[in-house]
Amino acid sequence: MEIFKWLNDQLLRMDWLSALVRLLVEDVFGLDMAGRLGGSLHFFIYDVFKIFILLSVLIFAISWVQSYFPPERTRRILGGMRGLRANVTGALLGTVTPFCSCSSIPLFIGFTGSGLPLAVTFSFLISSPLVDLASVILLASIFNWSIAIAYVLVGIVLAVLGGTLIGRAKMENNVEAFVLHNKVLDLPQEQLTLRDRLNYAREQVAEVIQRVWLYVLIGVGIGAAIHNWIPEALITTLLGEERWWSVPLAVLVGVPMYADIFGTLPIAEALVAKGIGLGTALAFMMAVTALSLPSLIMLRKVVKPRLLALFFAIVVAGVMLIGFLFNTFAHLFV
Repeated sequence: MEIFKWLNDQLLRMDWLSALVRLLVEDVFGLDMAGRLGGSLHFFIYDVFKIFILLSVLIFAISWVQSYFPPERTRRILGGMRGLRANVTGALLGTVTPFCSCSSIPLFIGFTGSGLPLAVTFSFLISSPLVDLASVILLASIFNWSIAIAYVLVGIVLAVLGGTLIGRAKMENNVEAFVLHNKVLDLPQEQLTLRDRLNYAREQVAEVIQRVWLYVLIGVGIGAAIHNWIPEALITTLLGEERWWSVPLAVLVGVPMYADIFGTLPIAEALVAKGIGLGTALAFMMAVTALSLPSLIMLRKVVKPRLLALFFAIVVAGVMLIGFLFNTFAHLFV
């Protein structure tokens, strides 16, 4: 257990990096860590470097695995499944795809156009931006493994239930015609060499970093401001755990925003540090990643208003329920 704790502290939480940044802030910049400016600077530098280091390593490893499962192979695997098993597989597939909500929609179009049931494709669409392997590690590095694992489980359950409910609604006629007639090429899997897989993994790291770096900087900047500049009393008055409206308000604030989970994690970290309920912070994070306004606008081009409204209502209800449950049982994860 001591070895596991040491590995967790050094490899995930990166205590060594925190100590180095502390030296930089105090000895090089001459700032007091207990002060607002020093504390904010430490929070910003430490979180930015930690997120990018973990993100690069994890996306490389995940992409290496993904090189063995191109979209066509995945489509063939899912195509032979039906019922709950197919929904669970679709949700689990979403957990190994490091996509934001907008980036998941092209795959959703491809899967739907190839004839996969809506239940499966929507399970994928919900889980893909909400839960992925990289976010699990980052959650564990910021909070702990209990919270990370619980978040993954509820995210997968939400994806499976959401997809199942949409499938039961029989709304295939609410998908735009161009999606259903989208031709999918069925090419044999390319035999990739070791160099090909290395290049693919490296390219994926560069692509993901290029896509998320700005959101990470903005998210960490907001987190640093919340952590050191915004009075705790103001935050708890608006979003305090005892306020019944804290979870709905967090979801309402999160929906118009657009960011990857990597950009919202530092904000959730700062909110929890200020005494906000764990469920409120996670509900905000889930609303931003799964229900961002840009992704809803893109999805409207793919599905008709009735299906879009059903998807939105199911995910909002699920996210709020998860938020309330985490607030109620937060003591079990700390």
